[in-house]
Amino acid sequence: MTTETSSLIPRLEALLIVADEPMSVTALAAGAGSPVKEVRAALAELRADYDGESGGPERGFQLREVAGGWRIYVREELDGVITDFVGNQAPARLSQAALETLAVIAYKQPVTRSQMAQIRAVNVDGVVRTLLGRGLITEMHADPETGAMHYGTTSLLLEKLGINSIDELPHISPLLDDGSDGFAGLEGI
Repeated sequence: MTTETSSLIPRLEALLIVADEPMSVTALAAGAGSPVKEVRAALAELRADYDGESGGPERGFQLREVAGGWRIYVREELDGVITDFVGNQAPARLSQAALETLAVIAYKQPVTRSQMAQIRAVNVDGVVRTLLGRGLITEMHADPETGAMHYGTTSLLLEKLGINSIDELPHISPLLDDGSDGFAGLEGI
């Protein structure tokens, strides 16, 4: 291994690990700041190393050239391990605040952040960012007068809830307290 290759390999590995699709040799060369010829040689070394051809063990992953680019994949014989692992992972849960905000959006959409905050009586900025990041809500349109963004739910939320339309949500009014008991616990304040 040459000095150029030894410093190039970690840069290539870093690029390959974060790539969500195969990267061309040209893109890898640009990303690593190295000539294409050196990148090709380093990729061959990496592939041999991962396959155990360099005297080390065969790794649980391999470097493959597919669709005109290079990408790191789990070895085919280990697919079952990954399937079992992913299947046994607990799904990411939403906080109580996120669930409450999501309910407000689902029932009141399109709704602005200030409307959500007014209904929930708390700041909802962080929760809205989380829900946007998870793809459960989307920005629908800006209010022409105030510029406030209106939010609504996405098809991903419908899929997660197992419904075809937001109209299939249960009616909320039967679930609400009618207020006939007054403000219990507040007497004498």
